[in-house]
Amino acid sequence: MQETTESVGHIVPAKLYVTIWAILMAMTITTVLVARADIGPFNVVVALVIATIKATLVVLFFMHLRYSPKLTMATVVAAMFFLFLLLGLTMTDYLTRAWLTNPGY
Repeated sequence: MQETTESVGHIVPAKLYVTIWAILMAMTITTVLVARADIGPFNVVVALVIATIKATLVVLFFMHLRYSPKLTMATVVAAMFFLFLLLGLTMTDYLTRAWLTNPGY
């Protein structure tokens, strides 16, 4: 008789999913409250920080990245690096356009 081992994967307790869901809901309410508060130019910054934390929680727990192999984690980190690089270079071009003057207009 030959023994076979099947890969079951990582089993996460339901309590963890409920906890993460509650944190996401609390952060959504916080985002709404911050959007209604007038904190000047920091409204966008705070909203983006909260959205980044929420996206990180979703990717780590609901998409099981936390329990994935190191190569998968490295791939996601590299993709995020290149995304931020692309957005950063795009913003440098966009932000410098206001400095140019066009004498025809």
